[in-house]
Formats: sequence, structure tokens, C-alpha cells
Amino acid sequence: MDTQAAPQTSHESHEPLLFGFGFDATGAAHSLTWDDVLEGKLGVYQRAWLHLDRHSAQAQGWLYRKSGLDRLTVQALLQEETRPRAARHGKGYLINLRGPNLNEGADVEDLVSLRMWAGEHILITLRARPVRSVSDVQKLVLSKEIETSTGALVAGIADQLTDRMETVLEDFDDEADRYEDELLDPKVRLDRSVLPEFRRRVLQVRRHITPQREALATLVRDGAQSGLFTDHDMMFLRESADRVTRLTELLENIRERSSVLYEEAIQESTEETNQRLFVLAILSAVFLPISFVTGLFGVNLGGIPGAGSLPPLPHSCLHWQSL
Repeated sequence: MDTQAAPQTSHESHEPLLFGFGFDATGAAHSLTWDDVLEGKLGVYQRAWLHLDRHSAQAQGWLYRKSGLDRLTVQALLQEETRPRAARHGKGYLINLRGPNLNEGADVEDLVSLRMWAGEHILITLRARPVRSVSDVQKLVLSKEIETSTGALVAGIADQLTDRMETVLEDFDDEADRYEDELLDPKVRLDRSVLPEFRRRVLQVRRHITPQREALATLVRDGAQSGLFTDHDMMFLRESADRVTRLTELLENIRERSSVLYEEAIQESTEETNQRLFVLAILSAVFLPISFVTGLFGVNLGGIPGAGSLPPLPHSCLHWQSL
């Protein structure tokens, strides 16, 4: 067991254990407290699931000193920047997945990270920000609607994450449809500034969805040989992997549509500018000769050729000039 000291952190007030379950031989779930974890009561149960706050100093210390995980695995679970992946490590799996950020006041495209260590007798999940998909699986455990093996819990979390992501990308698709309709409607003027922002949001999600597809594909490819996943679990994982592949294709389509919409908006704006310049050119052609003649006769006539051949002024005009 690695005895390296936990790294220093300023998040001392974070609760280390968000929730925990111990599963007996029948699969029944028993709630665990942080004191149960510290006192080593995990060994009483056949399997356990601990959902920890990654920013908690106590949780970090327990992972380094008492979890039984090697230092490399703990560092991978606690590192700040991650990308979705699934890697076999010894008798377990190190899994990083992402889900939509559905927390109040947050941008949904700012995907939240969920790190997992999936072993035969323990599942450890860590998060820095709340992940609703984990809460969904927690409710399934409490209502006894899901198997409580490690493989079943991992497959359930992957399924819930995909469900949430599917809803977000369908909203993106609807938003692209709305922009397309507004662009084609001559009565509606589309604000071009929304299109680059929309494309940025799409790309931000795409950055993590593509590696998430690869992570789930790795679990599907290697999970059956690990003995961690049953055939039923593999069916759920294959379904999640297939849905994420479809979402990746949908996201790519939305990205291309957003680029085309922006180009069309730019072209429409350019055409409007050209029309205005055309009207201005016509007005210039009409008023330029008039302006020239007006300016010509507004200057001293002595300098104009032919000024001496002008007809004499009427007598009445000369009379007024003498006054």
C-alpha cells in the first residue's frame, strides 16, 4: 500500500464522502458514512461504492494512504485536466467520462468530469462538480432497480451520462434548426454574433465526446475478458457506445451546419452592403453633375471662359445695382 502523503489543498471544508454503499452477498445496499470508511468497515461487505469529492483533503488522504490503490492510479484520479478514457490497470479499470453541466448558473457545454476506479470489490467515483447522472444511479440503487455489481454500476452510469448528453445535443440540433429558419425568413433579421458563439459551444462539447466514444469502445472491447462485466452489463455498454457514436455524428453535422449558416449570414450581409453601395453610386451619378454646375456658377465669373459673351443685364437690374 502506498504511503505517500496527500497533496496540500485549500478545500479543507469539502465533505469527503458524498454517499456510499456497502453491498452484502445478496446484493442489498447498506448506506455507509465516512467514519465507516475510516474504521475499515468496507471489509464487512462483499462490494462497496464510494462517491467522493475530489477536492476534499480527507478524501485525497484516504486514497493515498488507505484505499489500497497505487500512487499512479490515485494521481490519475486526482489530476486537474483529463480527457475521457478507459484503461485496464491490474485487476481493475481506470475510467474517465464526461457529462453535461446541469448545475444552476452553469453552461451546459462546460462538461463535468467523473473519474472512476472500477475493481472487483469496490467502485470509487470522484467528482469536483455535481454530476446528476451519478445521482440517477444512486436512486436506482435505493429503489433496487439496478444490479449492484461493479460492472452493472459502471454500465448504469455510462447509460445515464449518455441519456443526459443526448438531450443536450438534441437541444443543439433544435437551435441550429431555429437559426436556419431565421436566416431563410426575410422578415427576421438574424444576429450574426450568435452563430460564432453557437459554434464555439458545439466545438467545446465535441472536444470531449469523440474521446468518450473511444473510452466506451475500449470497455466494450476489453470488458468481457476482464471478468468485471457480465453479458447483461456488456449489452448496456454496447448500447451506450453505439449511442455516443451516433451523438458524435450528430455533433459533427451540427458543427458543419453552424459553419454553413455563418458563411450564409456573412454572404447575406455582403449582399446588403453591395446593394447599398449600388444605390449610393446611382445617387452620386445623378447629383454629381448638379453639384459641379452649382459649384461652377458659385465662384467668381471673371475666371470662366465665355463670361464676356454673356447678355447684358436688364435696365432694372442696373438701376438696383446703382443704389
